[in-house]
Amino acid sequence: MPTNRRLFVLYFLGCAALMGIALYFQYGMGLEPCPLCMLQRGAVIAVGVVGLVAALHNPRGWGGRLYGIFLLLFAGTGAGLAIRQLWLQHLPADQVPACLPSFDYMIQAFPLVKALSLALRGSGDCAQVTWRFLGLSMPGWTLVAFVGMALLALYVVLRPKASALAGRI
Repeated sequence: MPTNRRLFVLYFLGCAALMGIALYFQYGMGLEPCPLCMLQRGAVIAVGVVGLVAALHNPRGWGGRLYGIFLLLFAGTGAGLAIRQLWLQHLPADQVPACLPSFDYMIQAFPLVKALSLALRGSGDCAQVTWRFLGLSMPGWTLVAFVGMALLALYVVLRPKASALAGRI
């Protein structure tokens, strides 16, 4: 069984890889992220930071479970955002909301709560499918990643203590 520290390092490295891929799509391929994409990036960064802090801290017992709960919370949030974007992508063309300004502009021009509210609603930009791999769009793949992160976090939270396993062997 892998230790919590190894799992937390895996979270950090996985999130760093996801962010590297996102930045390649943005700067290497010229694909501009929509507001929901930016919020999903925030969730990936949150999971990665928690993973890094947890790996450095290397807590035992309930401390590891607490980090697992935070990982589950952030991964679940990211999954919800990805589901919202997938829903927008599958709307009929006449029901797609109007496009919004960029997320950067909204953060500068509006109060934070208003900018986040607008971003969560999504826009026409969020409904565009600009890339697919094996039939899944970007939010589809981020949903797969977030579900994997959430399942691994659930394992961290629910797995039995090492001393309980030693008694069974």
